[in-house]
Amino acid sequence: MTTTWRHLPAPAREIAVAATEAVDAARARDRETYDEAVDRLAGADRSGLVLGAVVRLLLEETHPDGLDGDDIRQVLEACVRGAASWQPDVDPHVVLVLLAGALGVYDPDDDATPPDPAALARHAPLLLADLLPGTDLLAGTDRPLDRWLTAAFAEIRRTELHD
Repeated sequence: MTTTWRHLPAPAREIAVAATEAVDAARARDRETYDEAVDRLAGADRSGLVLGAVVRLLLEETHPDGLDGDDIRQVLEACVRGAASWQPDVDPHVVLVLLAGALGVYDPDDDATPPDPAALARHAPLLLADLLPGTDLLAGTDRPLDRWLTAAFAEIRRTELHD
């Protein structure tokens, strides 16, 4: 891939910048920077689509043979445990919704309490920052977050062109 998300229109760039800042802040456990970045993510139209695409791409990369229930449970537990020490309001239900949504198996109509976009924006960077037990998913691959964002934007564009 020779281009990056940096050539995209301003709304897409804002999502990428805010996501990068939020993931970096989550890794550093910097609450103030994290809060500012997730507030921008929550206000950005389609940020959930982009972050969901990044999560799905990363899960596919790290689980080339597919995911089973145990894999999902490990991802969920690692994210919640990793975040709970500095984000005590982390909600396992929201993380599960993010995972299910990224995998295309979540239907909000079947959820009695679907999370709002702000809750999703607050939890998605936590999932990206620490996806697998003992392993930072981003560090476990040879591609930095920028490359994953670029891939997600490209995939979204392809999907929209074919619809």
